Amino acid sequence: FVLSGFSKDPELQHLLFFTFCLIYTITIIGNLLIFMITVHPSFCVPMYFFLRVLSILDVSTASIVVPKMLVNFLSEDRSISYMGCATQLYSVIFLGATEWYLLAAMAYDRYMAICNPLRYAVIMNNRVFVSLVLLSCCSGNVVSVVQTAWVFSLSFCGPRKVNYFFCDIPPLIMLSCTDTSSYEKQIITATVLVIFTPFCLILVSYACIISSVLKISSAEGRHKTFSTCSSHLTVVTLYYASGTLIYLQPKSSNSQDTKKVLAVIYTTIIPTLNPLIYSLRNKEVKGVLIKII
Repeated sequence: FVLSGFSKDPELQHLLFFTFCLIYTITIIGNLLIFMITVHPSFCVPMYFFLRVLSILDVSTASIVVPKMLVNFLSEDRSISYMGCATQLYSVIFLGATEWYLLAAMAYDRYMAICNPLRYAVIMNNRVFVSLVLLSCCSGNVVSVVQTAWVFSLSFCGPRKVNYFFCDIPPLIMLSCTDTSSYEKQIITATVLVIFTPFCLILVSYACIISSVLKISSAEGRHKTFSTCSSHLTVVTLYYASGTLIYLQPKSSNSQDTKKVLAVIYTTIIPTLNPLIYSLRNKEVKGVLIKII
């Protein structure tokens, strides 16, 4: 296959290269710092185990997509092998689906911490945290294996030019010369199950959290918790909304440019924002960061 990328303008290619190179560098440094900070003995709370896993997922997602994209900005040869394309598709879906489920698990953890503080340490022990992470990974793997197998069971004929900057489901099925209507219905069903189900769980968790917060007599306590919830929900909404809009209309040629922008958001922008949103706004995290520096 040949990845078309964003533009053929040579001057724009160099600008895009430096832009995404900077974003990728910030992503790697930010998430590695969060990983190092949460390993510190001060953060033995199991919640920070989720943050370490989230950092690994964000770095992995960016590393699967961005390096190949950077090479293509400076090279005339934008080809990717059949097996390389399949591997990239599997990895992106696996990491994305795992993060969707992990975000739901994190919302449930916050619900237990705020709404059931006295039972939190008993219910959310280390074994439960590890089980939730493993369940998220296993679910993501199943989704990825099924979707990748279905995509590459299609027959590809004619031009192999992928109108995208990495191998993803919507641009690949547009190259198929077979009828993909039944497969597109399956994608929509999978999108509802994989994206909307955990998103609904997140909304229910935060609704319960907000209900509990409203009962707090301290205005400062309410403001602090609402601030945390709004930050989390902002990232969650960006992540889930971009994924939904991409996969609900997998073969819509009119929206390919829009899908590229949405794909940039969830593969490069959100991994850059996550360290700031989830950790660096925390005073304890910033204190340990200063000590490490």
